[in-house]
Amino acid sequence: MATETVTTTPSLTLQPEQRRLVVDGKSDFVYGDWRDDLIRDGYAVIKGAIPKERATIYSQKMYTLAESFGLGYRRDQPATVHPDLLPVINEKGMLLNYGAPHEDFVWAIRGEQGIVDVFEKVYNTPDLIVSFDAINYGFANRANLPENKPWPHQDQDPDKPGFRCLQGLVNLLPNGPDDGGLIVCKGGHLLSEEFHKDMAHEERIPAWTKEWYGFTEAGMQWLKDHGCEWVKPAAEPGDLLIWDSRTPHYNVPTKTKQDRMAVYTCYMPVEDATQEDLLRKKDAFEKRLGTTHWPNARHVGTNAAKRNGEPDHIVRERPLNEPVLSERTFKLTGIPYIKAN
Repeated sequence: MATETVTTTPSLTLQPEQRRLVVDGKSDFVYGDWRDDLIRDGYAVIKGAIPKERATIYSQKMYTLAESFGLGYRRDQPATVHPDLLPVINEKGMLLNYGAPHEDFVWAIRGEQGIVDVFEKVYNTPDLIVSFDAINYGFANRANLPENKPWPHQDQDPDKPGFRCLQGLVNLLPNGPDDGGLIVCKGGHLLSEEFHKDMAHEERIPAWTKEWYGFTEAGMQWLKDHGCEWVKPAAEPGDLLIWDSRTPHYNVPTKTKQDRMAVYTCYMPVEDATQEDLLRKKDAFEKRLGTTHWPNARHVGTNAAKRNGEPDHIVRERPLNEPVLSERTFKLTGIPYIKAN
């Protein structure tokens, strides 16, 4: 009687550090670093991602940029924090226009190895692209600035659940509990699907993109009833703050005399972008246009600001200081990954 030999091939099981980070709160694997915080809480603070001395230099460049418009703002004169004396900065503190997302110091921050390393660990790949997002001025003197009302939201389409995007910002000045800035709903990312199922009947706050969902009073009450706590992370110059896009969040004004300065940084694997995305991103880079936090340039902005509803008399199509990119940083633009026709 013939003997049949059956050969079995063992299945390959990737260890947690050999795949993209799974942010679902279900893994028993312990990393022993900020990744455990991100998985559990939906946000994390990476201390000293940029050396404090260099972060301080970047903050001074932010002040210099605001002064460069020649409208009257002076960093050493708090009374000059006035909409008429500043470039157009929205009530949330975001400078979106004038080529600001492509200033040399902004690109220097995006290329900082301590920042890029974090996202490489999350996505388990060096082949990343970065958003051309805004920079944020949180001036302490808000006497003449429009009110920054609470705007709790998540930056992800509820109809596309799961971990899809990791947002980030680099903090450039001392930022204590009362110094304004990012506030997050701890653990809210793990309740996202349940929340949207329970609240599906509620009329949504109007938004210009499906990738934004605003929390109503009823939604905030739901989060409270389910034990969610709002936390204002403290940070030092050079710290990186990251959060799951499903995590409810917003920013708050400072209660002290301390300014808050930050640069938004968000990266994603280039394999998640289409060639069409990369071509759109290339065009945005060459025109020095900003984007949202989505690195695939899903939405592209403009350099033409509007002041009081009218085109601003200050026109700046290029940055004050053009970026000088290393080979590594240039890859973050996505351009080297565009396939030839």
